[in-house]
Amino acid sequence: MAPSAMPASGDHTGATPHVVLLPSAGMGHLVPFARLAVALSEGHGCDVSFAAVLPTVSSAESRHLRALFAAAPAVRRLDFRLAPFDESQFPGADPFFLRFEALRRSAPLLGPLLDAAQASALVTDIVLASVVLPVAKARGVPCYVLFTSSAAMLSLCAYFPAHLDANAAAGGGRLGVGDVDIPGVYRIPKSSVPQALHDPKHLFTQQFVANGRGLVAADGILVNTFDAFEPDAITALRQGSVVSDFPPVFAVGPLQPVRFQVAEKPAHYMRWLSAQPARSVVYVSFGSRKAISTDQLRELAAGLEASGQRFLWVVKSTVVDRDDAADLADLLGDGFLERVQGRAFVTKGWVEQEEILQHGSVGLFISHCGWNSVTEAAAFGVPVLAWPRFGDQRVNAAVVARGGLGAWEERWTWDGEKGLVTGEEVAEKINAVVGNDVVARKAARVGDAAAAAAGKGGTSYQSLADFVGRCRDAGW
Repeated sequence: MAPSAMPASGDHTGATPHVVLLPSAGMGHLVPFARLAVALSEGHGCDVSFAAVLPTVSSAESRHLRALFAAAPAVRRLDFRLAPFDESQFPGADPFFLRFEALRRSAPLLGPLLDAAQASALVTDIVLASVVLPVAKARGVPCYVLFTSSAAMLSLCAYFPAHLDANAAAGGGRLGVGDVDIPGVYRIPKSSVPQALHDPKHLFTQQFVANGRGLVAADGILVNTFDAFEPDAITALRQGSVVSDFPPVFAVGPLQPVRFQVAEKPAHYMRWLSAQPARSVVYVSFGSRKAISTDQLRELAAGLEASGQRFLWVVKSTVVDRDDAADLADLLGDGFLERVQGRAFVTKGWVEQEEILQHGSVGLFISHCGWNSVTEAAAFGVPVLAWPRFGDQRVNAAVVARGGLGAWEERWTWDGEKGLVTGEEVAEKINAVVGNDVVARKAARVGDAAAAAAGKGGTSYQSLADFVGRCRDAGW
């Protein structure tokens, strides 16, 4: 509904805080916000309003919003329509980075929405932090940030502006980014720093640095992780080792999947999974955000075929799903689908990843290490073979390896680096990890720790309860 039709939530003298959530673009941001909305509404008794940013970039986002409001009718919808934005000033920019910028420039429009909602607190996305925080503060609304990646990546985001400042002072700005030694955490090597951040003029770099500097003004930071998985980064952030006077950090993950309405019949891929032996299937997905080149897709196909393993592969060939019209057979090479028929299920369609990862036939997840994928694998104790492609994903892959969730072949290339990972390398690595009892036991322990954290009385459950308490006591 429009903000003007939004029912008031009362004068906030009662026990029910009203939390407004404002996500940004992309499934990697939308999914954790949807999960937080349901956790606050159903698990912690909050009055929740959810800003649906319109228009969406992808079809997947539109579907997810419809499914969220159908599955959680207590979560109220706020339509947030963006101001006109001339994208031509950023030729060739990533469509999701452009949407981040359009959202940032539309931040002043948030004021009337907050006034109508009479919110106890606003939770906004990290990519909007530096522009939304002042709008909320001007209206006396406590503003929190949901960081949609790892605590390790949060520590990089918080420390990166100081790192740039130190480099500029030491070398007049000529030193570049280099390795980043985060106090109290660990070194992020130059090769793992998101590609865009190596270019100070890049649109994303400008957004990232502004948000990093702005974080100290937040009333708190929520992170979709848990203490036992990232103890070093969480402790360093809370103790002020990364940035002094840092806001409170609430580790609230892994946020649980929304229980969407169940289809009358299981999806084709789920029926196929149910016919496979326990822990025998390699699930392959590189997320909703980036495409892999055709040459690398074909090497991956060759590796999956040569491994001899059963596999379920979700193929993505374009950045935005609405643009994807390529034929699978053309993408993957003549005869591939026929040769793997029976032991493989290959699709370009949308899948419910949580359903797949909790299925007993899945024994390995080849993942780009988008943070939603990592937390889902952690929640279900599924071993991960990390193959990061861009952005925060090498930082997250290091968390996977450090945390015992799986393995990362650091030599494998990502976007912008020369060379392909060959099919032979892929097959060899898959067969080294599949069925490895040590790897499986470690991942299962991560799953147990995730369940303990998210369960009642666990560290993440209590952290979210503490956040709700702050919203309730915000002075209304």
